[in-house]
Amino acid sequence: MTGQTLVKVGMADLNIAIEGAVLKTTGLGSCVGLTLFDPQCRVAGMAHVMLPSSDIARESQINLAKYADTAIPELLERMQAAGARLTRLEAKMAGGAQMFALGGSDTLRIGPRNVESCTAILGRYRIPILSADTGGNYGRTVEFDSYKGILVIRSVQHGVKEI
Repeated sequence: MTGQTLVKVGMADLNIAIEGAVLKTTGLGSCVGLTLFDPQCRVAGMAHVMLPSSDIARESQINLAKYADTAIPELLERMQAAGARLTRLEAKMAGGAQMFALGGSDTLRIGPRNVESCTAILGRYRIPILSADTGGNYGRTVEFDSYKGILVIRSVQHGVKEI
């Protein structure tokens, strides 16, 4: 993906891309890199979701991109403002790893809970998940091409794959 404009998405961040720009985020461990794409108008969005629910937020000014339940609606709003239509959106996601071997405590299952939360919220909006590369115990870096709708996933352990 050379020669294209690169739009970086940091941790607990989100952004959109148009005109073939590439969205990129690094450091996906338990976080989920969620992409949305309108293939007709080629508007893409990416959120680097850290936590499943804003119910656990402790900050006074909430970072909407940090939580699945606030990041997805915010991303949808930005994409629709750029011309995307909710009925045409498709999702792909990566990440949601269980980075540490821990006991059975549900509060420590951040990666799987992030995936479950993103999946449930997308279901409420009736946005299909076309493909996903989630789980495991390794980190990922992802790039999403806003022209082709391809998500490239890189990891040290598993090399490069496209979904």
